[in-house]
Amino acid sequence: MTTVLDAKLALDSLVAKSRAHLYKPMQIAEILRKYRLNPEELNPLELETYRTQSKKWRDAVTSKLVGNVSTSSARFQDNLFEENAIPPRILEVLAKENNGKNGAIEAYIYTLFAKRLGSVSNSVNYCLSHDSSNFKLDEFMDSFWKEPGLKRSIDKVFECVVYALFSSIVEAIDAEITLSYNTEKKFIIEEFEDFTKAVLNISVADTFFKTNGSVHRIGATNAADRGLDIWTNFGVIVQIKHLSLSEELAEGICNSLTADRIVIVCKKADAKVITSLLNQIGWKSKIQSIITEDQLIQWYEKALRGQYANLLSSKLLLNLQSEIQREFPATLDDNFLNFYKERNYHLLPTDDLWLTESGNAIIPKSI
Repeated sequence: MTTVLDAKLALDSLVAKSRAHLYKPMQIAEILRKYRLNPEELNPLELETYRTQSKKWRDAVTSKLVGNVSTSSARFQDNLFEENAIPPRILEVLAKENNGKNGAIEAYIYTLFAKRLGSVSNSVNYCLSHDSSNFKLDEFMDSFWKEPGLKRSIDKVFECVVYALFSSIVEAIDAEITLSYNTEKKFIIEEFEDFTKAVLNISVADTFFKTNGSVHRIGATNAADRGLDIWTNFGVIVQIKHLSLSEELAEGICNSLTADRIVIVCKKADAKVITSLLNQIGWKSKIQSIITEDQLIQWYEKALRGQYANLLSSKLLLNLQSEIQREFPATLDDNFLNFYKERNYHLLPTDDLWLTESGNAIIPKSI
C-alpha cells in the first residue's frame, strides 16, 4: 500500500530530476488542482482522464509564469506517469492528501518552483550584471553546477555558452559562404533551373551564390531535435555534452546524427580518448574536432580581455545574455507572486510535511 510519505518521496524525486522550470511537477500540480476543484472531471486512477488534457492545463500556467511551454517529445512527456515517476496509484494518494489539505501539495510544488526561480535569478543576474572586465566563464558555469536545483539545466547553459562564442567569432571575421557549380554540368542546371533557383539560388546566369556564414542554435527548449544542438550554414553541426567524453558517448553521437562533419563539445576528455576517436576508421571522417570546457574558458578569456577584445567582447556578452534570458525568461517577479496569491496558497496553514513555512514568506507586503 502506497503511503503519503511514499508519494511525497516520489514527488520530491521528480522535482530533483526536473530542469529549472519544473514542467512535470507543474503538470502534477495542475492535475491535483483540477481534481480538487472539479473531482467529477477526472479520476486519478484512470490515466486517460487526464493524460492529454493535463498538458494543456500545465502549458496555460507555464506560458504565464515562464513564457514557455514544454516542447519535449510526447514520449518524454508521457513518462511522467510511468512507475518510476508518478503513476496513477501514487497520484491518487497525492490527490486525496491535497484535497484533505485544501491544495497544500499544489502550494508545495509552486513553493519549490519559487525557490528554483530564486536560484536561477542569481545565476542569470551574474551574466547580466558583469561586463567584459569581470565576467568569468568558470564562475558563471559554477553558479549552476553548485546549485542542486539547477544542475539539470546545465546542458542548456552549456549550449548558450557555446553558441554565443561560435556565432560571435563567425560574425567578427565576416565569414562568407559561396555555393557554385561545375560549369561543365551546365546542362543539368538548364534542365532544372526552376529547382536550382528555388533551392540553391543559382541559375545559368547566376553561377554562384554568396551569403554570410551563420551559426544557429536549435532553440531555447527541449524540442524533438534528435540530439542536434547547433547547426551552421557551412556544413558543420555541433553536439554539446556537459559530460566527460567516452568512446561510447561519441559513438552514440555519431550514430544519432546524419552529418558529414560533427564538432563535439564536452566538459572534458582525456587526450587518449580524443586521439583514439579521431583516428578510428569511420569516425575520423565524421568527427571534425573535439572541444573541451577548458578550451571554451580560454577562448572566452581571449574574446573578453585579449588583444582583439574590442571586436569581440561586447557582441559575445550580448549574445550570451540574450540566449540565457531566452532560455530562462522567468524570475521571481510580480507575475508569479500574484499567481501564488490569487490561488490563496499563501493563506494555507503550515504543517510538518508539505508547508513547513508560511507561503507569506515569499509574498512581499506590497503585493
